[in-house]
Amino acid sequence: MPFISDITSYMHGPFSWALLFIAALFVGMSKTGIQGLTMIAIPFLAIEFGAKPSTGLMLPILCMADIIGVAYYRRQAEWKYIWQLLPMALFGFFIALIVDQLIPKDSFKHLMGFCLLLVLAVMIINQVRGKQKSSINSWWYGPLFGLLGGFCTMIGNAAGPILAIYLLSMKMPKLAFVGTNAWFFLCVNYLKLPLQIFVWHNINSTTLLIDICTIPTILLGGWIGIRLVKFLPERTFRIFTIIVTCISVLVLLFS
Repeated sequence: MPFISDITSYMHGPFSWALLFIAALFVGMSKTGIQGLTMIAIPFLAIEFGAKPSTGLMLPILCMADIIGVAYYRRQAEWKYIWQLLPMALFGFFIALIVDQLIPKDSFKHLMGFCLLLVLAVMIINQVRGKQKSSINSWWYGPLFGLLGGFCTMIGNAAGPILAIYLLSMKMPKLAFVGTNAWFFLCVNYLKLPLQIFVWHNINSTTLLIDICTIPTILLGGWIGIRLVKFLPERTFRIFTIIVTCISVLVLLFS
């Protein structure tokens, strides 16, 4: 059958399917509380499927998981932070479309890694020096993270650590952290869909059919994430999120 041959052109065997299901599990966990896990899977998907095709394969999975996160944490979001980030995130989309034409594809993940390393270093330095509050109140703080987030999410679905760093610097309670993260990415990922379909042409009926197969794994990951967030104390949640974010940065820089 034609659609089976189309699927086999994407999925090279059991290893490809295993990678995709692991990525879907991590996405489900990430969207319901365990931030940064998606970033650990992204470089491996890029190696297996190619950078741009893997982005199109991952985006519908993220969109499905966003619905789970918003459905569960719909009342927890801090919308003032979302509105600070969203306008410049949209601007970041279009910068990414321009950069896509100028920079070799293999350079993107390293560029994203350095962006993440920079904002993580700024947060840590400000916290150590006790000047974090003044940075947060600066006019450029939210727009900077929004711009970086929009750019990185368009290039490689890699804005999770950027938003995690931003929300950690706001010192939100863990449920507000997860709810704000869920709503922001619901908005961003669904706004990206037309660009991925009609500009980059990396989402089609075949990739969507493959993504549908991951729904049970996404649901399992969402359930695990919800359980872990309830189990982790506030301080442990913050430390765990910082550790996973740092690992995500290292994976991007050295993969």
